[in-house]
Amino acid sequence: MSLSNTHLGPERLGQLLRDCRTVHFIGAGGVSMCSLAEIALREGLRVTGSDRTDSERLGRLRRLGADIHIGHSAEWIRGADAVIYTVAIGEENPEYLAARQAGLPLISRADYLGYLMLRYRTRIGVAGMNGKSTTTAMCAQILLAGGDPTVLCGAELPSLGGACCRIGEGREQMVFEACEYRDSFLDFNPTLAVLLNIGMDHVDYFHSMEQLRTSFLRFAERTGPEGCVLANAEDPELMRALEPYRGRLCTFGTGRTADFRAAEVTARRGCRQFVFCRKEEPVCRISLRQPGGFQVVNALAAASAAFLSGASPQEIAQGLSSFCGVHRRMEYRGSLNGAAVYDDYAHHPTAIRATLAGARELGFRRVLCAYQPHTYSRTAGLFREFARAFDDCDRVYFADIYAARERNESGVSSRRLAEAVGRHAVYCGALPDLADRLCSDAGPGDLLLIMGAGDIEDLFGLLPLRKPQASEPDR
Repeated sequence: MSLSNTHLGPERLGQLLRDCRTVHFIGAGGVSMCSLAEIALREGLRVTGSDRTDSERLGRLRRLGADIHIGHSAEWIRGADAVIYTVAIGEENPEYLAARQAGLPLISRADYLGYLMLRYRTRIGVAGMNGKSTTTAMCAQILLAGGDPTVLCGAELPSLGGACCRIGEGREQMVFEACEYRDSFLDFNPTLAVLLNIGMDHVDYFHSMEQLRTSFLRFAERTGPEGCVLANAEDPELMRALEPYRGRLCTFGTGRTADFRAAEVTARRGCRQFVFCRKEEPVCRISLRQPGGFQVVNALAAASAAFLSGASPQEIAQGLSSFCGVHRRMEYRGSLNGAAVYDDYAHHPTAIRATLAGARELGFRRVLCAYQPHTYSRTAGLFREFARAFDDCDRVYFADIYAARERNESGVSSRRLAEAVGRHAVYCGALPDLADRLCSDAGPGDLLLIMGAGDIEDLFGLLPLRKPQASEPDR
């Protein structure tokens, strides 16, 4: 069973951490956890940590001075003054149990981040079911054009040398991804809450749209009386959630009623250009390098948030025109038998549909998709939506479901999903079998999109890819 957030509050956390010298991170290889561990190291704390498997993120922490262990054991918490954990671990985790038995402060990842961010004057939190990482990264790119922000993103950023965080020297600005899973974002304290969209997801925790709307409203209200909420005016569920909100509300969208809008939207090889406006007043022209109409929403949200935080028109235009994407968000990885191969993290029906639509705009002969469903609960709870999500590809190949933290209690399977999708779907099962089928089917003129949030990245080690050349950075 996964753990819940502790919701200790900043005052209580300050008391617990006042004399702390050594902090242990359970699950230190997670995207957010490794960022928090890096902040702790930069503040002079001794950091230890553990995770199930090794990774480049853990290697980075080692290079910065952390003592990292692979596997979980009660021994690893010896000498720790406090333990930070991610809610993805189970209650049976030996380090968690040992810390509780020893009476050590046990602090959830979200609580710790909420505590740390109060040191910054401007705190931009990006929330939504889809687009959080890209919008956070876009906003960071704009702020970097004119300042020294701290950045905490849920994905690795090429612009940060492959890191998912950046620690600024000052305490002026922080931009961070605010994850809604198990209401983690209700521990955060944004001064500007950027709300992208609401849709049914994390069905092991959220059981209704009403519950989701309530959570997003509560996150909006965490901006306080002096804060601001920036919301997508064209997401009806989001605007419905904000009806009771009484604080400062700004909106973005393509309609003329939005406070910030995209006008004169055009496309070239799937990539959009538009005029960023405040009401009817043009601010700057923006050119994007990633395909898909949904990128307009992400860029518009980032530009609006940066504008409200003091960025100049030049910084907004420069930041977005130089934005080269996020790891595993429509990332070009090379070619297979002449087919262009892209990698994407999408694992929700809405994101899958949007990504496939963007891929279709690139003009390839066929769009092929290799997909690994993520968790039994999401696949079962959104089964009908998944069955319709692949209409925009010519063929979809299914790997077995990535279980993550779950057991299969519903009987759902990738084979059943492939049958529901229809004639253009192929069930492949294990990753080696999927690799063999892709090597057989992919050819010149095809775009092959490898998609999912589990261990489907391991597929790249099974494919004889021709790596990207220096002459093709913008495929």
